[in-house]
Amino acid sequence: MKIPKFQETFIPILKVLENGETLQTREMYHKVIDEFYSELSKEQLEEKTKSGDILIINRIAWGKSYLKKGGYVEFPQRGFVKLTEKGKTHASSDLTLKQVGSSENYLEFYNEENTKKESTPSIIKNASPQDLIDEGFNQIDIQVKDELLEKLKEIDPFYFENVILILLKKMGYGDFVETAKTGDGGIDGIINEDKLGLDKIYIQAKRYGENKVREKDIRNFIGAMSGDTQKGVFVTTSSFDIRATKKAHDAHHTIVLIDGLKLVDLMHQYNVGIQIKAVYEVKELDNDFFEDNN
Repeated sequence: MKIPKFQETFIPILKVLENGETLQTREMYHKVIDEFYSELSKEQLEEKTKSGDILIINRIAWGKSYLKKGGYVEFPQRGFVKLTEKGKTHASSDLTLKQVGSSENYLEFYNEENTKKESTPSIIKNASPQDLIDEGFNQIDIQVKDELLEKLKEIDPFYFENVILILLKKMGYGDFVETAKTGDGGIDGIINEDKLGLDKIYIQAKRYGENKVREKDIRNFIGAMSGDTQKGVFVTTSSFDIRATKKAHDAHHTIVLIDGLKLVDLMHQYNVGIQIKAVYEVKELDNDFFEDNN
């Protein structure tokens, strides 16, 4: 028996969740292995990826990730997975990568991430090894950003404000000060534009789920900015409606809007809330070495 490809784990994952039970992710992995891949040898079950993960677990994890994007499973809370109504209808049938990738939920996810140029999953035909490496890294980055945004929507709102200030600090701005949590007039923090504190930027951070930031929110933010600054950054985990965007654009102040997708891009770029898991070396022939010895 061969170690399954990640898309071959779709049905086994749906099967072990078919009774509607919410399982811990790790428990789900082992149920899939016990019920569908028990014939794998000890060596196969212990085989690892180059980054040190157990290969079979890694494949199931990617299968779970694709099913989540396709709307077949959901994560009701951190570290748990559950079958959706859509998943129930497919648990007893074949489910291919093409079907998952062409589902409405999957395409909506990639359109929102603005990373897809086609209406099908990113499968490169006749690709070079470098193309496959680049596409693999792209898929991992998308997954990490998706998980990061979900996590930001779950954390305490006060801690979210602190995360934004930490991000701006990492981006090269000066020291920051958190404002009082009551009666702060719509200002969550003040950060120095430069390390000497010659100019200040006011920060507003809204941890929203699906609700968009409205014009009223921008208007209140502008009103809360005192006369010692003309610059502000408004950050949200969701997005800004049209009127809110226009209000910020037309303001006499300089206001930068950062929505959820832009936020996770910046956090990913500056390694805030994420960590480097593995570093891969790609080697090539050193022609200079051989020319020096001719």
